[in-house]
Amino acid sequence: MASNIFQKFYKLELRKIHKKFLDGGNRKDVVVLDNVIGNTPDLQTYFEKLRKSKPENTRILIVYYNHFWEPLLSFASKLGLRRNVGIQNWLDEHDLAGLLNLAGFEVISRQKRVLMPVAIPLVTEIFNKYLANLPILNNFCLITLVIARPKPIGAKKYSVSIIIPARNEEKNIAKIIPSIPNFGKGQEYIFVEGHSNDATWEEIKKVAAKHRNVKVFKQKGIGKADAVRTGFSKASNDILMIYDADRTVDGGDLNKFYNALSGGVGEFANGSRLVYPMEAQAMQALNKIGNKMFSIIFSWILGQRFKDTLCGTKAFFRKDYINFKHSKSDPFGDFDLIFGAVRNNLKVVEIPVRYKEREYGTTNIKRFKHGLMLFATATSAFKEFKIW
Repeated sequence: MASNIFQKFYKLELRKIHKKFLDGGNRKDVVVLDNVIGNTPDLQTYFEKLRKSKPENTRILIVYYNHFWEPLLSFASKLGLRRNVGIQNWLDEHDLAGLLNLAGFEVISRQKRVLMPVAIPLVTEIFNKYLANLPILNNFCLITLVIARPKPIGAKKYSVSIIIPARNEEKNIAKIIPSIPNFGKGQEYIFVEGHSNDATWEEIKKVAAKHRNVKVFKQKGIGKADAVRTGFSKASNDILMIYDADRTVDGGDLNKFYNALSGGVGEFANGSRLVYPMEAQAMQALNKIGNKMFSIIFSWILGQRFKDTLCGTKAFFRKDYINFKHSKSDPFGDFDLIFGAVRNNLKVVEIPVRYKEREYGTTNIKRFKHGLMLFATATSAFKEFKIW
């Protein structure tokens, strides 16, 4: 019937949402609030009661109509194209985020879907699958999705595994551990050597002989992504960190990553080299332009802000990493981790770090080859996170 036209579209989209966030996800602790926003007289009290009844690792998926559509939907009800729903709450994103904050929640991400809520063969699919994802047009979509989590209370202590991939970093190895402060319940350092042409492996063995909390491995595969995964597979502590052996990021900054996770500020800490001024030769101009371009592209695709997607320094919980997937198109492993965080609706925080010039060695980045691989990664991400 014509009177159910919007409800039919809404229900169809809701099935997709359930499949995306519930059936196809790894999290079992998701609460779906479908159209609660419009019908609940006192949303703050409602959210406060929900916060008291749910553990900290719960995710709240809120589905509601975009407030932009209020006049049109009200007019459709008067014409009989939509059932009469009475007086409704019409909140924009800032209103909802404010109420969630007052009740002890924080927003992780937002999405909008359904640009054309009527069935026109081929046209509707083009509008809702493709045009609806474009900037500006996305603001006019019918349905808004908000993912939130309870704000953690108080800091906790965790043990930390620091994975250090190293290839041709002979002169840097001995300086790494002294540069990293002590934090957490305990630390272990996992060096993974990747087919070096210098004496990197010999230097790693010397460091291991001086410290009890050091594990060393030779990489069997090729590339940083494989080295990092090798290190993760050998880690035994609560938090996993990556620290590049080139020491272009100060080891003292790792404490900031730990504090963000242990204090509950975030669940995935991503380094950002593009906040502070960097040393003159730390990053070539073309690389900087590429990094900024990819940060814009991936922030749009993923629905969360990533100012520097290619910074090698990251930290997250091992229990979350277990649910991450791996791909062959990511040469460094950064995007496998970022995509894993987004898939699992983790709270992402960015940690500004100062980027320094190398003291020894040369970069392992192949600018054009890896750039093309990252474009392929972006295309794959668009299909997964935008087209569903």
